Formats: sequence, structure tokens, C-alpha cells
Amino acid sequence: MQCWIRSRHLISSRNFFIFETVDYATIERFSECIYTLGGALISVDAVDKIWMGNHRQVILYRAKASLHTPCHELKQYWIKYGSFHTRFDRYL
Repeated sequence: MQCWIRSRHLISSRNFFIFETVDYATIERFSECIYTLGGALISVDAVDKIWMGNHRQVILYRAKASLHTPCHELKQYWIKYGSFHTRFDRYL
């Protein structure tokens, strides 16, 4: 999850983590990580289609998870290295 925080795929908003990606298999890995930490996946939505190159469009997925981690080291890691915007915000 730390890699996703640094690459700006994963952002935090209070007790929620919002994850954006164009690969649905990554959403499944994200949900497994959330369940392992004691959280729950709330929703997965297809947000938009974005262009990858000149000739290919892909679907952008957004997953929202609840993870109550006020003092968890993951939250501290996000405070140090995270962002309030995902890497896909410029496409929306």
C-alpha cells in the first residue's frame, strides 16, 4: 500500500481511503489489503474513460474503503508521503 501512496494511486480522506487505477485486478489486490488491515471495501465505481496514447481508451476505476486508522503507521506514512489528489485527477 505504501507504493500506491507514493505513486498517488491511493489517497486518504478522514477514515476513508480512495484508490484509483485503470487495472481491475489491482482493485482486487487493494481490497485484499484493506480486509487484512481490518477495513472494508465500500464501493467500486467506473468513473470515466481516459486516453492512453492516441488510439486506446481505458476505464478508470475508483474504490472507496473504510479503514479506521487514527494512529496506524499507514496513516502516518500517508501524512508524510501522500497527496490530496490522485494521479488521475487531471483527466477528470
